[in-house]
Order: sequence, then C-alpha cells, then structure tokens
Amino acid sequence: MKDSLKLTAARQTQSRWKRLGFYALLSAIAFLTLLPLIWLVSTAFKSPNENIFQIPPQFLPAEPTFQNFVRVWEASPFGQYLFNSTLVAVLTVSFNVIFCALAAYPLARLEFPGRNLIFSGIVSTIMIPFQIVMIPLYILTVQLGLKNTYLGIILPSLASAFGIFLLRQAFKGVPKELEEAGRMDGCSELGIWWNVMIPAVKPALVTLALLVFIGSWSDFLWPLLVIDRPEFYTLPLGVARLEGTFSADWRLIAAGSTIAIAPVLLLFLLLQQYIVPTDAGTGVKG
Repeated sequence: MKDSLKLTAARQTQSRWKRLGFYALLSAIAFLTLLPLIWLVSTAFKSPNENIFQIPPQFLPAEPTFQNFVRVWEASPFGQYLFNSTLVAVLTVSFNVIFCALAAYPLARLEFPGRNLIFSGIVSTIMIPFQIVMIPLYILTVQLGLKNTYLGIILPSLASAFGIFLLRQAFKGVPKELEEAGRMDGCSELGIWWNVMIPAVKPALVTLALLVFIGSWSDFLWPLLVIDRPEFYTLPLGVARLEGTFSADWRLIAAGSTIAIAPVLLLFLLLQQYIVPTDAGTGVKG
C-alpha cells in the first residue's frame, strides 16, 4: 500500500514538473513574440535624455513621458490619418462580410450545377500573390476615376476568397433542422440567410471581420499606389512619413506606431471572447 502511494505521489510530482516546464516554454515563446511590441511601446515613452540603443537594453523608461505622443499629434495630421484608416477599415469590413456571406451561403446550402467547380475556382485564387494582380487593379482603379478616393483604397478588398471559404465551412456546419424550420415559417432564401444562418455563424463572422480589419488597417502597399494626396493618407502612410518629418527620431516614430497599433489591440481584446467556435445547433433538440 505504501509503495503504491509513493508511486502515485511520484507520478503526480513528475506530471507537475512536466506541466511547469510546458508553461515555462509557452511563456518564453510568448515573451519572444511580444518583445518587438514591448520595445516599441518602451521607446515611445522614453525621454530625449535616454539612449534607446544601449546595451543591455532598458525596457522600462527611466523618465516616462507623453511628450513624444504630443509632438507627433501636433506636428502631423494624425487625427486625419486616424479618421481615414477608421473609415476605410469599417467600409472594408462591412462590404467584405456582406459579400462573402452572400457568396458563401449558396455554395454551402444550395444545389446547382457547377457549384463545386465555382468554389474550387474561388479557393484557387488564394494562391495568387497580390503583386501579380496589383498592376491590373491599379489600371482599373485609375480608369474608373477612383484614384485618391476612399473607394479606390477598399476596391481590392470588397470580397475575399478566404472569407468565402471560411463562411462556407461555417454555413455547412449549421444543422438542416434550423433551415427547415425557417422554410416552414415561410422564409425566403434571403430570409433564411439573414434570420437563421447569419446568427448561427456569428463566431465565424466576427473572426472574418477582425482579420479583414487588421489587414485593412495595416495595409501599406495598395494605399501607397492609389493615394498621393496627404489628406487621404491612412495611418501606415502617415507613420512612414514621420521618418522624413522628424529626421529618423525613433522615439517619435515609435510614438506614431504605437498610436497606429493601439486600436487594433483594443479591438482584439474586446472581440476575442466572440472568436470561439460555438455549437450552431444548440437550439435543436434531439
């Protein structure tokens, strides 16, 4: 009996040490992942008297100051950049979610000739790099008179193959009983899509919206091509402009970058609880 208890205690101790080692490894990976962000925020709060390139590095500012943020906000039209990025990101998310949901529903729930072929063609476009279609898109944007406009910035992101794929898979997981209940209530296909399917795939919609928002918010290459007027600059273009404005003062550039990434981090923290798969069939009784 004593030997059995000792063996059990040894196994529990071994399991505890394995779990502790696993958590230590995850903590180290998390720290290395967050290290650039920590360094960026730390630099943004450092005073001009501190050496940001000293060895060993100092992560906590000796004299924290908000003056870097004040100088960046006053010297550059960051308010306009923030408005432009917010408007572009909100419009991009709205159009992308609506169009992808409308395209994904028939590909998941309706039977028609060529459905799988159409879906395969859409998914195959994921493998095409944006740089290949960038020039044709630019020519089309110029010909449509959309250069230096908000619509010109969001044109390539009105819909996405990944969004259609993600929502199609989510729609396929919705129980048929919910769809049949909607038809028995007299709903049209559009009514079923809006009243039954959309609420059932809310986690997938939130996930897609967050991914699209991050992609739109951080996009630099496409706005650089179609925007050459400062009043339409988004935050990435505004931050890139800081290097010329402040002669590579990395404290001020870090402050501008911190302003640019803060809304994304805040949005993720607010929405992360919704990015968890839920049972779409909780309302279906066996």
